[in-house]
Amino acid sequence: MSLLVTGTVAIDSVKTPFGQRETCLGGSATYFSVAASHFTPVCLVGAIGEDFPEDYLKIFTGRPIDTTGLERRSGSLTFRWKGSYAGAMNEAKTLETRLNIVAEAPPVIPEKFRDAGFVFLANTAPAVQLTLLQQVKNPTLSVADTMNFWIQNTRDDLLELIEYIDALVLNDAEARMFTGADNLVAAARQIVQMGLKFVVVKKGEHGVLLMTEENQAFVLPAFPTDAVKDPTGAGDSFAGGMMGCLAAQNSLDLPTLKKALAYGTCVASLVIEDFSLDRWQIAGRPDIEQRYRQLKDMMQF
Repeated sequence: MSLLVTGTVAIDSVKTPFGQRETCLGGSATYFSVAASHFTPVCLVGAIGEDFPEDYLKIFTGRPIDTTGLERRSGSLTFRWKGSYAGAMNEAKTLETRLNIVAEAPPVIPEKFRDAGFVFLANTAPAVQLTLLQQVKNPTLSVADTMNFWIQNTRDDLLELIEYIDALVLNDAEARMFTGADNLVAAARQIVQMGLKFVVVKKGEHGVLLMTEENQAFVLPAFPTDAVKDPTGAGDSFAGGMMGCLAAQNSLDLPTLKKALAYGTCVASLVIEDFSLDRWQIAGRPDIEQRYRQLKDMMQF
């Protein structure tokens, strides 16, 4: 079934213990789209400015990604983010953020995208996410990502958004912040009881936690890789793998959710092994499948 993503297509500058890139392709919708495209066709909605390098768009060429909804605005500048990682690289330190086009009116979802069955609202203001979601007619599954800034500063908007979506993705610190619960299982349960079908709590190198509306919990470790160079986009790539699998399977039962989390985990483990989206220049679905089989084997005892 068709998969729609709304989010940023950005220009990043990243520094890690393994090097740095002054300008490179980034953005939540970019990472998500490329990851999801290994499983199913993707409809991309976002906005870029006149400064966005034409060469960066080549990442979408040859992949089942429809960029009809990617608006290039004359007179506008692309969203830019600059960050650095140190030590275990568990969290980025933001050095500079230029909202630019993100501070303008959000893009409009093309009419031909509005029948999408699966919708992912990548991280942005909850009010914007809701505005975009309301342009889609009747999705089978709508999932939103969020972050600490929105939890702290636009909590009411986030609570309103939750009334309209089916699932939420956030990290462990955000789940604790949102609920006030120190125990992560209790936090996930509290969030899903807000009326969601399921919640996914990302735990970085420690894996992921799923909690469903039937109070079914599932915990999966991260795929073990010692080749981490740039963690930027790992969460969006995870979401892309997860949603791509769900859309391809067109199912939301527990076994499919578990499989989707595993695929998302394997996708994320690949993208972090190089800067930006460079890993996808040589990696593809066979690499994802190999890691999926390895992860499945590791989970048996």
